[in-house]
Amino acid sequence: MFIDLVRKRRSTRKYRPQPVEQDKIDLLIEAALRAFSSRGVQPWEFVVVTDPQIMAQLAAAKPHGSAFLKDAPLAFVVCADSAKTDVWVEDASIAAAFLHLAAADLGLGSCWSQMRLRDHDAQQSAGAYVAGLLGLRQGLEVEAIIAMGYPAEDKAPHPAASLAYDKISRERYGRQV
Repeated sequence: MFIDLVRKRRSTRKYRPQPVEQDKIDLLIEAALRAFSSRGVQPWEFVVVTDPQIMAQLAAAKPHGSAFLKDAPLAFVVCADSAKTDVWVEDASIAAAFLHLAAADLGLGSCWSQMRLRDHDAQQSAGAYVAGLLGLRQGLEVEAIIAMGYPAEDKAPHPAASLAYDKISRERYGRQV
């Protein structure tokens, strides 16, 4: 069931040195391409990376929060054409969520590394760094990089008691469920 998948999925930053099989990569690609988008515009595009040298360069995209990419056997760089729609961020994020859930369904771990609105260094944004590294065409914005692979860590699901039910209102804001 979907709820069981959501319950067990956790961010994974440590991966076994085992490549992800092509048939699983193909299923991940299909999941990304089946993501819904506003008005069906589908502004997202993806770069699938398995080359360890490129992974190491992606790991250096920003000073904090991307180093774990170095040891991942697979990454999806989630991009979108910002000229196609004003909600490209939302559409790219939906596609990224599909990738995370598909990865979990396939027994893979995954973790998001935010690139949009992050700096690579004082002169360049993380998105511009990634765009230059991967040769992205003009107009494609880098939303995030999702690392994937077979987990080298075992994380228990978040307990139900940790869920922020106080953020749920019924009928009117502030009326708790």
